[in-house]
Amino acid sequence: MLLQAIDDAAVRAGLSIGLPLANARAICPELTVYDADPAADLKTLNDIADWCDRFTPLVALDPPYGLFLDITGCAHLFGGERTLLQIVTNALSRRGFAVSAAIAGTSIAARTLTRYTSGQIVASGAEAEAVGPLPVSALGADGAVTTGLRRAGLKTIGDVASRAPHEISARFGAAFTTLLGHALGQGDAPISPRKPLPDYIVEKRFPEPVVTDTVIALTLQSLAKMLVTAMDKQGKGARQLEASFFRTDGAVRAIMVETGRPVTRPEMIDRLFCERLDALNDPLDPGFGFDLIRLAAGRTEIVVQQQRDLDTTVHDNDEVSALIDRIAARIGGKRVVVHLPLESHIPERSALALPAQHHLAAASAAAWPERAVGEPPLRPLRLFERPEPIKVPFASVPDGPPHQFTWRRAQHDVVRVEGPERIAMEWWKQDGMSLTRDYFRVEDAEGQRFWIFRDGLYESELRDDKGKPLPATWYVHGLFA
Repeated sequence: MLLQAIDDAAVRAGLSIGLPLANARAICPELTVYDADPAADLKTLNDIADWCDRFTPLVALDPPYGLFLDITGCAHLFGGERTLLQIVTNALSRRGFAVSAAIAGTSIAARTLTRYTSGQIVASGAEAEAVGPLPVSALGADGAVTTGLRRAGLKTIGDVASRAPHEISARFGAAFTTLLGHALGQGDAPISPRKPLPDYIVEKRFPEPVVTDTVIALTLQSLAKMLVTAMDKQGKGARQLEASFFRTDGAVRAIMVETGRPVTRPEMIDRLFCERLDALNDPLDPGFGFDLIRLAAGRTEIVVQQQRDLDTTVHDNDEVSALIDRIAARIGGKRVVVHLPLESHIPERSALALPAQHHLAAASAAAWPERAVGEPPLRPLRLFERPEPIKVPFASVPDGPPHQFTWRRAQHDVVRVEGPERIAMEWWKQDGMSLTRDYFRVEDAEGQRFWIFRDGLYESELRDDKGKPLPATWYVHGLFA
């Protein structure tokens, strides 16, 4: 058992990370120990990253205890780099965290500086001078590499940088040489933000936290107008919108809605978020208030202008799309579906259910098989997602229908029958294990019409390993009108 993290008091007592617990207790008998919880640490780091989204949308994790913030073009919004650095460190320190932060032209240089100093700001191009005096352990390389550098007499990063790159690569590998170059400002590895950068962002900061629903609703309305104005300049509409609410205690709540068509009207955005907020199982809790509300368009599309004066179909499609968006905002986009035909003779595979928001146009133009004039429908109005078993006491063999069956504990006497319609399964996909089905359209004494089938053929497929015949299994697959 090793020490994974220590506080300042433990450092003053002579303890260090990686020290065995038994040795640590011998050095400091009054040591207080807690079990390490990497999962909780990662959750806390993600929560802090959510809070840091208020400063820049480009926030990346640097596990186990670090964060990268790309503040290019953002620092002036907070009074400059020095002020921004103080805001971040002071806010986290007030919440009990030990914070070490630095600003540099490359992410690796900034991380290297935080290992032995805090609050330093390095101008672009001055990274080598800033990190040169630091010990080689500040690079965060593998322990074996750090030990090898010290044995070679290279105690500081400047000592390592003074050697030729090919000498370092030959001894410690190309990966370490690349890490060293990034720390010295010679190129940089791009960070991987936790969230993709939205196409458009508008936000409202409050000098005093807001808690009332009225102010929050009015803020969303004003932000929606600003967002639509920004998108309209480039002829775009929003397909995915996210509202983020930043509380004063650091908690962040995000709500997302999607649309079937590009949205270009602020009242529609406001209506979608009203539907979404009203349907939340966990209501939006302002706590001590929100000091920042942000509205972002995560995905946008170019708006295609259509004739709307004479073509009534365009108006109808717009109304249907708006209705689908409102329903999806309330109950979820995956619960509102449309069906598209598939080229398959298997009944349950002849249609594909897809989210209506993204496939409404395809569903409107889909070509379904037409019903023969004067003929009864071949498929039921209601088709079950999975066939349900029924009990059949006896049936005409080898290919006849049942005279009676029990479904959902109710007995039905068959008075009329149409069929059979034989459908063989796709043996090339099922390894020959699926049985042939004989479908029947039957009507009971009360006038209800069912679509039932026998799973397997008598005397051929319905046999055991010894060749003895097995009883057939019957299912109901749908209901006719």
